[in-house]
Amino acid sequence: MIVDAWIQHPTARLMAEPIFDSLRRWTRRDLAPADVPVAATIAALDAAGVQRALVSAWSAPYRWLISNDEVAGFVAQAPDRLVGVGAVDLRRPMDAVREVRRCVHELGFKAMRILPWLWEMPPTDRRCYPVYAACIEAGVPMCTQIGHAGPLMASEPGRPLYLDQVACDFPELVIVGGHIGHPWTDEAVAVATKHANVYIDTSAYVPRRYPPALVEYLRGHGRRKVLWGSNHPMLSPKQALEGVEALGLDEEGTRLFLGGNAQRVFGVG
Repeated sequence: MIVDAWIQHPTARLMAEPIFDSLRRWTRRDLAPADVPVAATIAALDAAGVQRALVSAWSAPYRWLISNDEVAGFVAQAPDRLVGVGAVDLRRPMDAVREVRRCVHELGFKAMRILPWLWEMPPTDRRCYPVYAACIEAGVPMCTQIGHAGPLMASEPGRPLYLDQVACDFPELVIVGGHIGHPWTDEAVAVATKHANVYIDTSAYVPRRYPPALVEYLRGHGRRKVLWGSNHPMLSPKQALEGVEALGLDEEGTRLFLGGNAQRVFGVG
């Protein structure tokens, strides 16, 4: 089974965001602001032979780009293919705690996600800590973004080293850092190696652009710590799989990377 650890089913609100102008410029993909049918996202998964995908909500200060209820609606249309990932409004921490519980216990989501660059705060910010505790209580991972921010926002909140402090404060919290961590990939590998519950996903990068430090980690003692992802629609699942065979992984390493690790971490499949 191939499991995509990070996709979005786009809404017109998400695609209309000016912060994505940089992605439109360098990806040359059609990121036009239009609502698309869930069937189009399923078709993208089918084209790459992907069986399951974690589809995320997007919460930004003072606005929702993709709401949790919208994600629940997407999952309801393809429950055997899509797995919900929730988001929260960090301006009201107790409301955020209640939303974690609703996402998991009522909507059936398997993870939550905070994007530090979108909130312009590092993951060590005090407003995030109640959310981490709620994730532990609900038994779901916290997903985040690490590394350079492709959209037109500052990248500093995505330094992987911030997760070292979070993992020290919440050793029970399962953390999945998406987007590799470049240009701080060595930090990402170090933090994932140090902490049993910290993982890396490769969304937003094609295999030929994986940093050598990550490839070495994948081939060796990090084979159970790295999850494959695409970041659809910014990068299609088919594009994100091209060149995987050139990474030099053995049969077990390939199986773990493309799906086995995600199945274990998120409890899907």
